[in-house]
Amino acid sequence: MKLYTNVLGLEVSQIETVAEQKVKAAIIPVGESTIELLESTSPEGTLAKFIEKRGEGIHHLALRVSNIEQALETLKEKGIPLIDEKPRKGVENTRIAFLHPQGAKILLELVEY
Repeated sequence: MKLYTNVLGLEVSQIETVAEQKVKAAIIPVGESTIELLESTSPEGTLAKFIEKRGEGIHHLALRVSNIEQALETLKEKGIPLIDEKPRKGVENTRIAFLHPQGAKILLELVEY
């Protein structure tokens, strides 16, 4: 996090733990975008297993949607593989759902604020 705060001069607006996902997230606003730095809170968590297997780096890309249920239904109808067929709780009181990485070759997250 020091790179973002000390070197780039960005400010952390919030740090939140999402127990269900076994992660702690630091939220860093950058213009109209947001950087979300994740830290696993458990060696059994999905993020910890990802880092153990692939190392540190970009985990996923998040895309803001206005209606997550509608977006999931549209993607499902178009044959896009989903990890989450229903939204779940994310940081900052958001609702999120993940798309399977086999479709876009990267893990994508839909976020409804």
